[in-house]
Amino acid sequence: MGQYKAPIRDIQFVREELLDVNSFYHSCDQWNEVGSDLSNAILDECAKFSENVLAPLNAIGDEQGCTLAEGVVTTPEGFKEAYQQFVEGGWPSLDGPVEFGGQALPKSLALTVTELIGSANWSWSMYPGLSRGACNTLFKHGSEEQKATYLNKLTEGTWTGTMCLTEPHCGSDLGMLRTKAEPNADGSYTLTGTKIFISSGDHDMAENIIHIVLARLPDAPEGTKGISLFIVPKFNVNADGSVGERNAVSCGALEEKMGIHGNSTCVMNFDGATGYLIGPENKGLNCMFTFMNMARIGTAIQGLCHAEYAYQNSVAYAEERLQMRSLSGPKAPDKPADPIIVHPDVRRMLLTQKAFAEGGRMLLYYIGLLDDRMTMSTDEEEKQYYDDMQAVLTPIAKAFMTETGFEAANLGMQIFGGHGYIREWGMEQNVRDSRISMLYEGTTGIQSLDLLGRKILMSGGQSLKIILDLFNEFVHSHQDTAELQEFIEPLAQLLTEWPKLTEQIGAAAMNNPDEVNAACVDYLMYSGYVCYAYMFARSALVAQQALKEGTDEKEFYEGKIYLARFFYQRLLPRTVTYAQTMVSGVDNVLNEEVNPF
Repeated sequence: MGQYKAPIRDIQFVREELLDVNSFYHSCDQWNEVGSDLSNAILDECAKFSENVLAPLNAIGDEQGCTLAEGVVTTPEGFKEAYQQFVEGGWPSLDGPVEFGGQALPKSLALTVTELIGSANWSWSMYPGLSRGACNTLFKHGSEEQKATYLNKLTEGTWTGTMCLTEPHCGSDLGMLRTKAEPNADGSYTLTGTKIFISSGDHDMAENIIHIVLARLPDAPEGTKGISLFIVPKFNVNADGSVGERNAVSCGALEEKMGIHGNSTCVMNFDGATGYLIGPENKGLNCMFTFMNMARIGTAIQGLCHAEYAYQNSVAYAEERLQMRSLSGPKAPDKPADPIIVHPDVRRMLLTQKAFAEGGRMLLYYIGLLDDRMTMSTDEEEKQYYDDMQAVLTPIAKAFMTETGFEAANLGMQIFGGHGYIREWGMEQNVRDSRISMLYEGTTGIQSLDLLGRKILMSGGQSLKIILDLFNEFVHSHQDTAELQEFIEPLAQLLTEWPKLTEQIGAAAMNNPDEVNAACVDYLMYSGYVCYAYMFARSALVAQQALKEGTDEKEFYEGKIYLARFFYQRLLPRTVTYAQTMVSGVDNVLNEEVNPF
C-alpha cells in the first residue's frame, strides 16, 4: 500500500521564500495577522489529518468503491467518519466568507490544504472540493435569499455541492444539452432530465447535497445562449433552514470507472425536481464559469497530487530495492546488489517526477496568490491585470499539470517494475486515478484551444504579452547575475521564440482556422514548460541567495538548484520538438484530398 508524508518544507519554500506570501498578507488589513506561525500551524494539523486519517483510506476506497442499493449511495469504509472529522476541524470554512460562517483566510493558504488532502486521498478530497465551487458560485451569482438559505451549511460542510453539466449525448459541447426547466407560479422551476459523470452526485457523508444544474427554459435560444443555471437540493429546504422532504432527484446508477473508485460518480435523474434560478435567464453558462474555472484549478492540483504521491513512493522504493550493480562499480558492496536509486536511468525518472511536482506547486501557488491579490486590490486596473493573468495561466495549469502528473504516475509504475503493476503497492491505482484528470473539467485539447484561440489570438496577443512582460522583467533584472546564466539565457531565448511562434500560427489561421486546433495542444505544452522554466529559475535564485547568506540547510538548497538544472537540461529541451510540430501545419492531420483512415 502506498504511503504519504506531507512535504511541509517544500511547501514552506514556495510560499515563504519564493513567493513571500507573508509580506503580502501583512500588507492587508484583513490578513495582517496571518504569518508563518499561523500558516504552519494549519499545515501541521492538516498534515496529521492527511497522513493519519485520509492516506490509510486511499486503498480502501479503491478496493471497496461506492455502492448503490435501494436508492441509497454508500461511500467506502471510513469515508463518512473522516468527513465528519474534517467538518469538526473547521476545514471546509477556511477561506469562506465571514458573513456565512467562514474564516476568510487567504485562498493561497487554503490551496495548500487542498494539496495535502488530495495527495493523501484524491477520491475523498473531491467531496469537499466540489462544495467550495458551489459556495463560490452562489456567493457571486446567487440572490440574497439563496445565499442565506444555502451558504452557511455549505461553508461549514454540513451540506455538500456538485456541478451538473454533462448529459448522455453531450459532453463538452454544452450547447446541445436538453435538461428542461419549467417555471412554476411560486417562482421555483421544475427540472427534468438526466446528467451523467456527476462527481460526488450522491453519498452518505452529508445531510444534504446542493446540485448546481444547467438546464433550458421554455423557448430558450438554441446553443449556449439558451442555458440557465439552477439550484436543485437533494432535500428541499424548509423556511427555517432545516432539511425537508426528498426532492425528485436521484442517483440512477454509479459509473463503472477506471479509477477514483472512492468517489461516487453518478448518473443523476431529475424527474420533475424543484429548482431555483441562479442569475439571469439564459446566462447560466456565464455564471457556471465561476464554478468551472475553480474546478479547473482544482484539477490542476490533482496533477500535482499524483506527481507528488508517485515521487514519494518511488524514491522510498528505489532506496530499498536491490537490483544489479552500478556500472561504475558497487555502491553497496556489503549487499548482494545495489539499490536501484544509484542507477542513472532510475534517477532520471525520479527527478522527472520531482520536477513535475515542484514545478506544479510553484505555478499553482503563484496562481493562488494572484487570486488573493485580485481580491484585496482596490484599484480596478490592477484587479483586471490579476484577472487577465489568471485567465491565461489557468488553462495552462489545468492541462499541463494533469498531463505531466499522469507522466509522473506512469514513471512510478516503471520505477517499481513488475511490482508497480501489482495492486498492493498503490502505483497502478495512482495511474488509474490520475487518468481522469486530463478528461474532466475540459480535456487537454479544449483547454489548449481556449488558451491559444480564445485567450491569446482573440486578444490580438495581448494576453500573452502580460505573461511575457512578467517573465522578461525577471530575465532583464538578472541578465548580469553570473551564477544564474545557465537559466537566464535559455529562458530569454524561449521568451523571444514564444511570441514568434504565436504570430506564425495566427497568420496561418487567417487562411485556415483549423490551423489553431491543429497547433493548440503542442502550443500549450510548450507554454507549460516555459512557465515552469520561469519558476525554476526563480527558485534557483532563491536557493543561491540562501547559500550565499549561510544556512544550516545546505543540502536542501543545493537540491533546489540541482533540480532546476535537471529541468533545464533534461525536460525543457522538449520545447524544441513542440516548436517544430505546432507550426508544421494542419495538412499533416487534416487534408481533404486524402483519407488515411
